[in-house]
Amino acid sequence: MDENGRGYNLKAPGPPGSGSSFRLPGRGSFPGVDDHLVEPEVTRDEIVGSHRIVASPAQPPHADQHSELDFILRALVAPGYRAAVDLLTRHDQESDFASDACVRKEGLDPSTGMRYLEEIAFEVVSEQNEGWLTEKARRMHRRGVRRIFTIWVKTQKICEWSSENGGWLALEPSSQIEDSCLVMPLTVAALHDAAQADFAVIAAMAAKGTPALLEREAMAEARGIATSILQVLGTRGFAISDAQQQEILTCRDLDRLRRWLDRALLNSSAEDLTSAS
Repeated sequence: MDENGRGYNLKAPGPPGSGSSFRLPGRGSFPGVDDHLVEPEVTRDEIVGSHRIVASPAQPPHADQHSELDFILRALVAPGYRAAVDLLTRHDQESDFASDACVRKEGLDPSTGMRYLEEIAFEVVSEQNEGWLTEKARRMHRRGVRRIFTIWVKTQKICEWSSENGGWLALEPSSQIEDSCLVMPLTVAALHDAAQADFAVIAAMAAKGTPALLEREAMAEARGIATSILQVLGTRGFAISDAQQQEILTCRDLDRLRRWLDRALLNSSAEDLTSAS
């Protein structure tokens, strides 16, 4: 990230009067989240406290950590929420910048007619100046972002912003991030450990009842029962034709397979094992 700041014209692009502002309880007046000072998807500029920051492309391992974070966050979002990357947000009159990843409610906020403000946000940190990160966190929190996290690539440290302390609090690798916008708690270590990240994603998919995962589990269970049927028949010394073996191995009806397994244990031969459903 290029942190050479300079003054910036704090007028949102677009025709005069196109922006809007509103007052949040206890937080004063704020522009709309999408009333931008910079042009989204046109420039790399971001504005923090009226200073320009150029958000430069990343290199490994910074870019790799971005990918890992996106992989986990997309899986863990609870129903009714959306994960996003590089979502540009107008945080106050003098600031228009994006977090590396965030989670927000789906749909439009009825109080503003715009998308919802992100509820939790993540920053991947490599060469960035901590002072700029702290300034961004202060402005995000003041706007209403509930929780802000940093992932430090070089030290593998995970921190959460504390408004009470005015700084970053390090999280233990064994601790968990619990939040209403996540379908399950996120173990902090999963943000750096690939194996734990994979486990977190699979567990989250299971918690949400993802159809593809449920189908895969059903297929694995069917294969296991089919294998048990063939093992029982072999142990009992029953001959089985190639066609019958193929029928057993390709069956995906769990109730039928369980009935076949009972017959394999009780029947006196394998001839009528699959002849009836």
